[in-house]
Amino acid sequence: MISNQILQNTIDGLKGITRIDISVMDTEGKVLATTVENAEQYENLVLSFVASQADSQAIQGYQFFKVFDERQLEYVILAKGDSEDVFMIGKIASFQIQNLLVAYKERYDKDNFIKNLLLDNLLLVDIYNRAKKLHIDTEAKRVVYIVETKNEKDTNALETVRSLFVGKTKDFITAVDEKNIILVKEVKPNETHEDLSKTAHIILDMLNTEAMTKVHVAYGTVVSEIKDVSRSYKEAKMALDVGKIFYSDRNVIAYNNLGIGRLIYQLPMPLCKMFIREVFEGRSPDDFDEETLSTINKFFENNLNVSETSRQLYIHRNTLVYRLDKLQKSTDLDLRVFEDAITFKIALMVVKYMKYMEQLDY
Repeated sequence: MISNQILQNTIDGLKGITRIDISVMDTEGKVLATTVENAEQYENLVLSFVASQADSQAIQGYQFFKVFDERQLEYVILAKGDSEDVFMIGKIASFQIQNLLVAYKERYDKDNFIKNLLLDNLLLVDIYNRAKKLHIDTEAKRVVYIVETKNEKDTNALETVRSLFVGKTKDFITAVDEKNIILVKEVKPNETHEDLSKTAHIILDMLNTEAMTKVHVAYGTVVSEIKDVSRSYKEAKMALDVGKIFYSDRNVIAYNNLGIGRLIYQLPMPLCKMFIREVFEGRSPDDFDEETLSTINKFFENNLNVSETSRQLYIHRNTLVYRLDKLQKSTDLDLRVFEDAITFKIALMVVKYMKYMEQLDY
């Protein structure tokens, strides 16, 4: 349950304080962590010690100790030396690793609970019963963040996020798939939507600098009861998808700030196809050349302002008017008319959504 790296860090720290060499072995005599060379030579001695009834024993210049997890032998600790001081250091090392076992087991139990809670795998009565046993407040306000990383199984990103919230025992960090890190964060009574956004940007900046990882962060709405945490998670998932489809320039996206993208994302595909056929009469925006598409996008960016659009495109105003007239002839939509512009803008967003859904099907 405890990683070998954690065990190594623990005994390295103990040696730095006490100058006593320590090794951690499993019940088969294999070395898991050590501060000495050739610790594997004690494999047979460890096996003999495991088979004995003793909890501690001095053998060939080493103090041997057993570490149990609920009466199940998990580790054997070797402390180099046979003095009383070495015996005390060995007991301290055993006590420290025993506490690590308890802490990691508790975290593992909570981690399983949070995963099942997010995925709606628990009955309502089980949610409250298990939360009570794990000493998790059922009525605290919480919000769910999803951090999507570029690489699968990005352990650096996961550990970086954990380091940000170390010591905050009411926040939970887990992963339900290969690319997404989930943060279930407690929301204090005085925290605002701006504070939630700041947290998302802190995660983003930290991962960009510390883990050298490009990520997207999305988050749902604040919920007041533990049974509603899965709802905030689903909202964060939708925000992540909507952000990737319609707002690719944003690295942080909130569920309560999705705009018209939220509506389009929930449209059934047959209705989308019908709408596109109605607007473009069998054509698709993909049929337009790059010059036309860039003109359309720039025109929308400048709020249908002909003069500003032509200036930014470095073309004469009459050239822009000619392009808009040409587009009107082919689509029967005049982008200088607000209603037509809205129809065209929505149609472009619908096409983006359809392409995204088609990619998911492959």
